Amino acid sequence: MYRTWQQFLALMGLFAVPGVLRVFGMEIFTSKEVEALNGTEVRLKCTFKSKHPVSHYSVAVSWNFRPLNQGAEESVFYYQETAYPPTEGRFKGHAVWSGDILRQDASISLHEVPFTFNGTYTCHVRNLPDVHGINGEVTLRVVHKVSISDIAILAAAIGGTIAIVLVLLGLFMVFKYCNRHANTDMELQGRKLQETRELQERELQANILQERELQANILQEKKLKASEKERKDPTVW
Repeated sequence: MYRTWQQFLALMGLFAVPGVLRVFGMEIFTSKEVEALNGTEVRLKCTFKSKHPVSHYSVAVSWNFRPLNQGAEESVFYYQETAYPPTEGRFKGHAVWSGDILRQDASISLHEVPFTFNGTYTCHVRNLPDVHGINGEVTLRVVHKVSISDIAILAAAIGGTIAIVLVLLGLFMVFKYCNRHANTDMELQGRKLQETRELQERELQANILQERELQANILQEKKLKASEKERKDPTVW
């Protein structure tokens, strides 16, 4: 009776008026559209939020299927405390549980999807006393080839831009490296030229000093010879 009263309060939240405390319902999140290659596996993601504690005992999950031709709705999967895969129908042996209730994940996976799985899948989640809320819907398209989505195009564009930036950065680093080495070579050549000039100047100065010393020695010898001649011949002035 107590649980029934909780459910009654939750349902009354749909008709709450201003000034009256409203019981919030479940929030369910699903992908709008999923594309799968024929014969492969696809995961139908469904997550939820609840204002109340989540446990394996309080949460019930059910998945239903509505084909594209607007045929009768079919049960795909049921979970409460444990998984209850379908025992008959088109989804027998194809639908498996891939969620985690404690992480608020109610997803399922479909194996070896054929084209007959094209349609809309509805995810129902209830967590007492949250027994109302908008159900999540996923449209599955089974195709021969997976088309390139806008996200894939955007990812490719971003990847191409990053690649171009990396190439330009690499060229800049190579140019900088070559320029640095060119400047280093020029500096080395400049230093060698400067050292050569300094060496030549030192050699020139050394030659000039040698010539001056030689001239001084010659002049000194002349003076000595003149002095000896004067001593030998006093009449020479």
